[in-house]
Amino acid sequence: MTTKPPRLDAPGLKALAKAASPQKCQCALGPCAGWESMTEDRWPAPHTTPVGSLRAAQGDADPVQGSEPTFEEFHPQGTRYESPLAPIAPSFFPYNRCDVFACNRCQRVLLRYTEFGGYYVDHRVRALNADLVVDAPLPDAAA
Repeated sequence: MTTKPPRLDAPGLKALAKAASPQKCQCALGPCAGWESMTEDRWPAPHTTPVGSLRAAQGDADPVQGSEPTFEEFHPQGTRYESPLAPIAPSFFPYNRCDVFACNRCQRVLLRYTEFGGYYVDHRVRALNADLVVDAPLPDAAA
């Protein structure tokens, strides 16, 4: 029986990133400091291990957002989604739809989610940077 990886919050994600000892890797991922499209044939599945998820557990409804995770992004410094300097805020899109993996080759921690468009599916990956992880709460719907 396979054990489901734990759900991680911002402190847990930051601790995971700080505990990693990334090394230079020559795999197909490249640096992926910001979100990068990653086809299934480029994803190094045999060399990655699921270590956590930022997704809400099945059946857990967010008191502010309800059952659907928010599509709101968090960019207080004016960054954009694709920026390598964009904050990693687990409560916000796209992080709230991510699974977290460890690369067994280079020891990097990777965030991965799937973007579903009208006529396409796009897997995206970003290397985890502990310095960018923030514990930002969702705005209160009542405010």
